[in-house]
Amino acid sequence: MHHFAQHLKIEYKGEADLVTAADRAAEVLIRERIRQQWPTHDVLGEEQGLNDQGSEYRWYVDPLDGTTNFAHGFPVFCVSIALEHKALERKGERIAAVIYDPTRDELFSAEQGRGARLNGEAIHVSKTASLKESLLATGFPSQKRHKNPNIYFYHQITLHSHGVRRAGSAALDLCNVAAGRFDGFWEFNLNSWDTAAGVLIVEEAGGKVTRFNGSPFEINSRETVASNGLVHEALLREFEEVFAGRGLEPLPDPRVYER
Repeated sequence: MHHFAQHLKIEYKGEADLVTAADRAAEVLIRERIRQQWPTHDVLGEEQGLNDQGSEYRWYVDPLDGTTNFAHGFPVFCVSIALEHKALERKGERIAAVIYDPTRDELFSAEQGRGARLNGEAIHVSKTASLKESLLATGFPSQKRHKNPNIYFYHQITLHSHGVRRAGSAALDLCNVAAGRFDGFWEFNLNSWDTAAGVLIVEEAGGKVTRFNGSPFEINSRETVASNGLVHEALLREFEEVFAGRGLEPLPDPRVYER
C-alpha cells in the first residue's frame, strides 16, 4: 500500500505486460521469509522464476496479482502464495494457501482438508443452482489479446447468466467464488502462480475446479473453470457449445444502434 500510494513508475516486460517496483519488492520479501523458515524448499515466483533445490515442497508466489490495476491506481490486486507437497507416487498437491487483498484488508486462507477462511471465519461457495441467476467472473490477457477467443465466451455467457464481471485479478476472482460473491469463474492461459492458491481456496470452500472439458484441473493446464459446483455442468455446456460454434448469438452491429 505504501508503493500504491506513491504511484510508482511502470516498467513494461512486453508490449502490454508490465511490472512495478512493488512486484519485485514483494517477491524479494516473500522469498526471504520462506528461506529463513524453510531454507531447502523450492520457490516458483512470477518475477524471479524457479529456485529448484529438489525439495518435496514448492511454494508458488505471485507477489502482485493485478499489476495493471495497481499501476493505474485501480484498487483490485493481491498477493497470492501457495504451498505444494510432492507426495510419493503422485503429482504434487497444494496443501496450504493464502491470498491477501490489502485494499480491503481481507486475508483468504485454506489448508487441505480443513476448509477455507476469510479473516479467520469459515467461508463457503454460494448455493445458486441456476446459471441464469449466476454472477460470474472472467479475465483477459495483457498480451496477444487478438489471439484470445474469450470475447466469444464472455458474450455468450453474459447472455445466459445474470452477468459477467472482469475485475483484473484472477486470484481475487477465485477467492470471490470461494466466498460466495461469484458463482463461477473462468479464464484462458493462466500461469501456475495465478491459480495455485485460489484453486485450493475454492475447493476447500466446497467449490469445483476443472479444465474447460470437465477433466481434472492441473496446475500447468492453463485452463481454469471454477464454480460453486451447482452450476458447473451448465457452464461447461456453454463452453462446449461455443467451442463447437453452435448457437452463437451474433454480436450487435453498432451501426444499427447509431441509427
